Amino acid sequence: MKSIFTEGEAQGITAVLESKEARVRLQKQLLQKEPHAVLVDVKLNIPGPIKNNRNLTQLFEVGCKTLENDLKELQGSFSVAARWNKVTGCENFYLVEQISPYRVKEATVAFEDDFSLGRLFDADVLIAKQPEAISRRQLGLPVRRCFICQRPAKICSRSRRHSVEDLQKFISDLYFKEVHAK
Repeated sequence: MKSIFTEGEAQGITAVLESKEARVRLQKQLLQKEPHAVLVDVKLNIPGPIKNNRNLTQLFEVGCKTLENDLKELQGSFSVAARWNKVTGCENFYLVEQISPYRVKEATVAFEDDFSLGRLFDADVLIAKQPEAISRRQLGLPVRRCFICQRPAKICSRSRRHSVEDLQKFISDLYFKEVHAK
């Protein structure tokens, strides 16, 4: 099967870290401006040096439409505070009002775990009162699972159990099955 990673601009660790710093700055700004809102920061988990291209952008947009429908079902209100489409990856920042941050986290976990493309996404839920994102552990929910083997994702990631090529093949196969075929 074809790969969706044959195009795009390779990113080094410096660019990825700079993007992470910009993300943290924006998160802080948004929560200072809207301290009673819940911030949902959504990005893709993409291994390897290619972090964005037209296929990954399309995959991201399909997933975000599903997440936005999930947020609508919570019956609060939400707005898109910022959208990034950088060479280091796509990212959306949603401000959610009138909904408990724990209900929002439960909805994002359901999105990550139950939606066919959700395992490729990382949806962090943040509030002004807490310096770190609300964790699955805080809600008594299971840890994220690896794309390939179902072990805890952090263990596979840290040990580099799977090659970048294997992870990219999984993502490409999923893209052609769930996005490109439609």
